[in-house]
Amino acid sequence: MSNTVEQVIQSPDKDAIGDMATYCVGCGACAYLDPAFNIVKNIDGCYQASVQGSIAKEDVVNSACPFASSINEDVLGGELFSKQAGVHHDQYLGYWLNAYVGYVSADGWRSRGSSGGMVSWLASKMLEDGLVDAVIQVKDGPDPEHMYTYQVSHNVDELKTGAKSKYYPIEMSEVLSYVREHDGKYLFIGIPCFVKAIRLLRRQDEVLNKRIRYCIGLVCGHLKSDFFAKSEAWESGVPLDDIARVDFRHKTPGSPASDYAVEVRRTSGKGPVIKRTAELSTTNWGLGYFKYNACDYCDDVLAETADVTFGDAWIPKYVNDGEGCNVIVVRNQDVQDLFDRHRDELVLHDSDSAEVYQSQAGGFRHRRQGLAYRLYVHKQRGEWTPTKRVKPSLDGISDQRQKTYAMRTILKNESFVAFREAVKANDFSEFRKHMKPIEHSYRRVSTSPKKRIIRACKRIVKCMLPAGAVARIKKLMGGGGVANRTYSVIRSSAICNTKAWLIPVQNNGLGFSHAFCVSGFSARKQRYLLAA
Repeated sequence: MSNTVEQVIQSPDKDAIGDMATYCVGCGACAYLDPAFNIVKNIDGCYQASVQGSIAKEDVVNSACPFASSINEDVLGGELFSKQAGVHHDQYLGYWLNAYVGYVSADGWRSRGSSGGMVSWLASKMLEDGLVDAVIQVKDGPDPEHMYTYQVSHNVDELKTGAKSKYYPIEMSEVLSYVREHDGKYLFIGIPCFVKAIRLLRRQDEVLNKRIRYCIGLVCGHLKSDFFAKSEAWESGVPLDDIARVDFRHKTPGSPASDYAVEVRRTSGKGPVIKRTAELSTTNWGLGYFKYNACDYCDDVLAETADVTFGDAWIPKYVNDGEGCNVIVVRNQDVQDLFDRHRDELVLHDSDSAEVYQSQAGGFRHRRQGLAYRLYVHKQRGEWTPTKRVKPSLDGISDQRQKTYAMRTILKNESFVAFREAVKANDFSEFRKHMKPIEHSYRRVSTSPKKRIIRACKRIVKCMLPAGAVARIKKLMGGGGVANRTYSVIRSSAICNTKAWLIPVQNNGLGFSHAFCVSGFSARKQRYLLAA
């Protein structure tokens, strides 16, 4: 292949279905720059660049593609933010001034948003304070095959219609053409690779450099194919031909922030269907179903080139707030000044790099350590990959972790195959049938023996106790999950008479320090962890 962008679009990969993979995220930067490129959805519901004819601006396109450019996030961040007074630098956050966890307390922004309402609120304040004239954001698209698209909002009322996260494929070539043709000061909102593409474009396009003044970044686990939206709706009971739109972050009152639902609107005009994501088989983010392949070759979780980044505060002391909280990383003093001017509309708790990292710890492991593993595998096979800050290496990666990362690639690839099989059979159960043994193998590889024991005990207790009793135990234990207290049971109790396996624990005031399973019990009173 003659140029880097063409390698991004398709390169040999023995792990991929058909032995060829794309590292293209379909952002549209290339199509904005050169008419030889076209952005289309492939058979897996992912946007991807295709080339028709000769490329007129090869070097320019290579420099603007987030997966082809040799300019990384550290370089871009240094250019943008390093000269500010009081700036810090961190290997995970990039350059940053301040970090917070919080939410908007004014005007219903929080209830309209996915988490704390901070993204839409900040965009509205930038409009009202005159920092920008318009906002480039993802909003409702024209039809079920284009549920969401990039559009421009010119006032707060238009802005409000674009609230909430959309786990859906999008591209930005058309909206960038709009910016080129319409003067003004713009704010861009996007995921890390899209923000990086905007920064790269601004370095060589004077029009975009002048007009796109600020970028809001969204913390990103990975980008989804449109199979994700379709699978959620279909498994919720809405046939494929009746899916109009999916609200991916429908809040459920009284539940933790992580226990949200999807709302599916129907083309038939019937009422919407609401289903908790915990009841759906494709919504476990860690399994990586319908993930763009490019996302496994990105090392930027926190949109390091954005002026400010917002994400979900997946932190124990905040996650039980069902209204949602944002983790916030501020990099631009203009944004900090705006926060300070309107502090009375916000509830902000000071944070730090360690807490921000913890909110996305799993994502960082997968895209730093896991990326080092994936790059090493490709290097050993002589296969091309994008140049990243992370270097190919197996240092510090145990055999179990290597197998875990390898299985994640299989899960990602096979999810597309399984969904196409389900569509062909017109039966979603075919997807579950295909993926269940693969998921089982993954859990066996990725879960330590200790965690398997605890999970088995949880399942046993749930099966043996009435639902009401399980709910009461969860309430006593602080909401479920890992227990934070210990309780005493005796042989005469209903639980013990069932000969269930429970976990004896040492009560150290913090939960448990050592755990093991036993079958049957002595007559003496003993402490057990009720893992409901």
